[in-house]
Amino acid sequence: MKDTITIVTGGSHGIGRCIAEFLAEKGGNIAIFDVVDGTDSVDAVRSKGVNADFFNVDVSSLKAVESGVEDVLKKMGKINNLINNAGITVDKLLLRMKEEDWDRVIQVNLKSVFNCTKSVIRHMLKTGGSIVNISSIAGVMGNAGQANYAASKAGIIGFTKTIAKEYGERGIRVNAIAPGFIKTKMTDAIDDRLRDEMLKAIPLKKFGEPLDVAHLVYFLVSHYGSYITGEVINVNGGLYM
Repeated sequence: MKDTITIVTGGSHGIGRCIAEFLAEKGGNIAIFDVVDGTDSVDAVRSKGVNADFFNVDVSSLKAVESGVEDVLKKMGKINNLINNAGITVDKLLLRMKEEDWDRVIQVNLKSVFNCTKSVIRHMLKTGGSIVNISSIAGVMGNAGQANYAASKAGIIGFTKTIAKEYGERGIRVNAIAPGFIKTKMTDAIDDRLRDEMLKAIPLKKFGEPLDVAHLVYFLVSHYGSYITGEVINVNGGLYM
């Protein structure tokens, strides 16, 4: 990862922050895109001995993303990797779901992947690069009460495979990761009864950690994953079975 520049969206907290810190441990320089203050995350990344910067970018806005990408190029010189991690949930049964609940989740979770990929890929055409999109087991299996979230994450899978086909010959690899139950603030908000039921359904009988996702991200963006593209890799302790 030495001398590489990786953009991590939603990198101020949760899985995104863990990804940023782990790639930094491997020698990569990090640009964090988020609307949540990323000062702590940047400090943590810099403590690994690499360069890092925070960019206040609303990834649901194409204009904001384009501006953020230009800022990264001005400050850091290039872009080697993109980790589309930003995501939100607004969980409700379909009949209770408002139009704005649907639109906001699609904008942040799915449109952001379009915005960021479109904005960076033109800079990767000559140099190649790696893009990792964070989907979800909900996008593979569906999940009651998450029609908007599941649709956004399923859309990421179709997008990933398409862009992998479109730009593979230019040396650009595009893969997706579909995490299961990973311990974060987002999953901490889930009802205890539902959490217990999910634990029973996981063959490994434990919940995942953000590092479980970060390790796979590193594998995919590093030379270890140099012949892998268009894949959707589940990280869920066997829950998908």
